[in-house]
Amino acid sequence: MISTLAAVGMALSTIIVPPDSVPPPTGEITIDVVTVNGSGCRAGTAAVAVSPDNKAFTVTYSEFMAQVGPQAKPTDFRKNCQLNLRVNVPGGFTYGIAQADYRGFAHLEKGATGTERANYYFQGMSETEYRSHTFKGSYSDDWQTTDKTDIAAIIYHPCGAKRNFNINTELRLNKGTSDPKKTSFMSMDSTDGSISTIYHFAWKKCNT
Repeated sequence: MISTLAAVGMALSTIIVPPDSVPPPTGEITIDVVTVNGSGCRAGTAAVAVSPDNKAFTVTYSEFMAQVGPQAKPTDFRKNCQLNLRVNVPGGFTYGIAQADYRGFAHLEKGATGTERANYYFQGMSETEYRSHTFKGSYSDDWQTTDKTDIAAIIYHPCGAKRNFNINTELRLNKGTSDPKKTSFMSMDSTDGSISTIYHFAWKKCNT
């Protein structure tokens, strides 16, 4: 599998940088996980890290998997995670999210489907629309989806305000016409940190 930092570098090479954005600040950026909720990420199973160049941050899950089949519980067909993050950036800068890359692994029997669905927004502000991506069986491989925000539609954190950043993600399995004796699953988790969701920053300077 691709290492987290290598994956960040590969993804950054394809990101479209907004023309009115500025280079990332050189000062330290930290992210605190304020709350974690959802059937796909119990406490302690989601970790956040900022890339060394301050161009993105990653979220790594360790127990985020939905499944259907003989060994699955009735509620396992849908797993979700809600993260509330406090992003601490150097003074004089503000940020938005220009692109999000989601990745994981799926094993889908013929006739089954797996869907990844997500949105994100600043606390107290309008939510971005949910975006969904569906994979059809038979399929057994790594998967990746990318959600890009139109340049004019990027929402920036209000300068001088204190608003946490909310991330909602969901995995959903539908067994469809697949063999009920066989298991299908879709994961967004990683036991070794090599599979991460990547959120790409767009930066602006605040008027002092």
